Amino acid sequence: MELRKMKQEVEAELTANILPFWMNRMTDKVNGGFYGRITGGEELMPEAEKGAILNVRILWTFSAAYRLLQKAEYLETATRAKRYILDCFYDKHFGGVYWSLDYRGQLLDTKKQIYALGFAIYGLSEYHRATGDAEALDYAIRLFESIEQHSFDPVKNGYCEALTCEWGEIADMRLSDKDENERKTMNTHLHILESYTNLYRVWKDERLERQLRNLVNLFTDKILNLRTGHLELFFDDNWVSKYHILSYGHDIEASWLIHEAALVLGDKAVLTKAEPLVEYIAAAAGEGLTPEGGMIYETFLDKDKTDTDRHWWVQAENVVGHANLYQHFGDEVALQKAFRCWEFIKQHLIDYRNGEWHWSVRADGTVNTADDKAGFWKCPYHNGRMCMEIIERFHKYSI
Repeated sequence: MELRKMKQEVEAELTANILPFWMNRMTDKVNGGFYGRITGGEELMPEAEKGAILNVRILWTFSAAYRLLQKAEYLETATRAKRYILDCFYDKHFGGVYWSLDYRGQLLDTKKQIYALGFAIYGLSEYHRATGDAEALDYAIRLFESIEQHSFDPVKNGYCEALTCEWGEIADMRLSDKDENERKTMNTHLHILESYTNLYRVWKDERLERQLRNLVNLFTDKILNLRTGHLELFFDDNWVSKYHILSYGHDIEASWLIHEAALVLGDKAVLTKAEPLVEYIAAAAGEGLTPEGGMIYETFLDKDKTDTDRHWWVQAENVVGHANLYQHFGDEVALQKAFRCWEFIKQHLIDYRNGEWHWSVRADGTVNTADDKAGFWKCPYHNGRMCMEIIERFHKYSI
């Protein structure tokens, strides 16, 4: 009964709160595509830059929503995102997608951040999955080829972080100013894994299959710290990590994305190796759980410092990761953790007055309104996906 109730609640949250916010408040009818930002104080910033990450995540979210719920307005929004990405963000000369545009759609930052290419594959492959659209699949495959040609390291394995517009070396490879300037990162590999998994659902290419299997092995053999169960975050070219940072949200997110990749590959040997590690990573992530059911952000071991904010995306991934443990391993305790985190989200993060979710709440329960409600990094993907994962995973259960 409790699972049925949660499923009903997340569907209502998706269809009555999250998706309408993006359709009604973020559609830019003047300059095309979507606005770049709404502040945590609910102020629309119509001249904010337009980031690739926001746009491709909107594409993924509304494509997936249309695939599941078949509402015409979701397809309309997904198609708007697809057109804006292919017409404005895609580099027609060198391939790949630009990092950002100004509010009018003119080039702003032309670097090729591989993380963004991965998310573009994720969104375009989902649009094809939802509609059968050949153009979306064609561009997803082009982006796959760009990543493999320019970012993949055939000698030391893995993918580099970023390159110039013309695919040359770039000094500052950081995804954001919060990150370390290293050549290879867990985060980019995680989202290439995620995007290649989705592309493989609709394009059974042998090289894609080989590279997806390789990505699963990179997580189990290079990125996972077998001693602690946590993922290392930043690596040099030789896969050496000199940082000691625990990112609980990335751990729990990776646990289910690695599992998803192994399941989509359908290789028993990969599953046999990965599944115990999926549970191990999720258990390590549990070190970040709080008494009220939420999950804190990060711990910097070398600095003896912990960010105890409960970020919106971490809570969303916490729900999915623990629901995955219940679905595939029958872990009843994990299901209770998912329930408790959903209750925490309802009480603290959902903005019932203005729509969407707040960026985070602090340990004392106060809402963070300093960070965006919608913006370069605040997108409908994590919380929208959480809702859709619960709907899809448990739709056939007699609950």
